[in-house]
Amino acid sequence: KNTYARMLFVDFSSTFNTVIPSRLIIKLGDLGINTTLCNWILDFMTNRPQHVKLNNSTSSTITLSTGVPQGCVLSPFLFSLFTYDCRPVHGSNTIIKFRDDTTMIRLI
Repeated sequence: KNTYARMLFVDFSSTFNTVIPSRLIIKLGDLGINTTLCNWILDFMTNRPQHVKLNNSTSSTITLSTGVPQGCVLSPFLFSLFTYDCRPVHGSNTIIKFRDDTTMIRLI
């Protein structure tokens, strides 16, 4: 018997910038992550100074309190934990996630 699959490939834009630290910490707590580690992650994600340097010029510094740092090795992992509860509604659907890329599959 022939089986067909319908696939939807999603690449969310600016996903790492959309992680809300307070919501991530709640989800980490739901997963049973140690409170001390949750507090460290919250501290890591909030009140981060950022500026841009181009040649000899440096922009003024702004403070970021949302998102996970771009280029940080923890960021894809933290984003995966932030979206861990994104699950298919129907049993014939499957969701595959890798970093900020998501593929939804359904057999038809």
